[in-house]
Amino acid sequence: MRAVQELGYVPNGAARNLVTRRTDTLAVVVCDPPQGVVSDDPLFSAVVRAVSRELEKAGKRLVLMLAESDQSRTRVVEYIAGGHVDGVLLVALHGTDPLPGALARQGLPVVSFNRTSAQDVPYVALDNAGGAALAVRHLLERGRRRIATITGPLELYESRERLDGYRRTLRDTGRRSIVALGEFTRASGAEAMRQLLEDDPDLDAVFAANDLMAIGALRTLHRTGRRVPDDVAVIGFDDIEAASYTSPALTSVRSPMADQATAAVHLLLGLIDGGPTGPVIMPNELVVREST
Repeated sequence: MRAVQELGYVPNGAARNLVTRRTDTLAVVVCDPPQGVVSDDPLFSAVVRAVSRELEKAGKRLVLMLAESDQSRTRVVEYIAGGHVDGVLLVALHGTDPLPGALARQGLPVVSFNRTSAQDVPYVALDNAGGAALAVRHLLERGRRRIATITGPLELYESRERLDGYRRTLRDTGRRSIVALGEFTRASGAEAMRQLLEDDPDLDAVFAANDLMAIGALRTLHRTGRRVPDDVAVIGFDDIEAASYTSPALTSVRSPMADQATAAVHLLLGLIDGGPTGPVIMPNELVVREST
């Protein structure tokens, strides 16, 4: 140890890696569409911070890559095939994205930060359908009868699962679905809420598939003179920080994103060491505030 301190010796990672065939580097690949739905979401930074923190604890480095187009996906596969990383964590996969399968064929451990159509890629996902059911049951218990939903982009698994949970819960109670499409943005939530009020002015509740759209919906309701929650109750999904500061404060299904990110890293590190393949489903909880 004294020699290390006096000479400034640092273990030769390159030499060690020649023996272990490991780089001590993991890639986080964000499969974000060009409009930036994921990277504009405040939860995205929380996910990246949690992943970075866990990798630092494990003595690993992080490479962040974007796969926004066919060209960038090709570059991602080529980089990973070049032996630069020990494993890959995929974020924001679309339902038919070929990237998981292409990466899995490289022989490296791959974990998805949500459900994927690739059968050989393990994942860590939220209980999206269960969270949506939790929200709808809460609205029903509050006496709401005409409950609408604003979906996220339906090419995303989480959007379809939240829609399924909403529909199934209403169907089980003999009520019909009232659906408007959104894009996980404030603007799309505001526009979807406008369309819902135009098509069904007697609705008395709305479940938005994320908080950003719920915040947009609140804005439209205020502009049209609807009182929240007296006239229309509103629930979001994710429980971002801004949910506590809306007027009224937003009831939301809390997504344990930091815990999900931690679980995904642990699953990936375990796969690298020959561990189990998952999947892992994270629980949700409802945070009740003034909007319901």
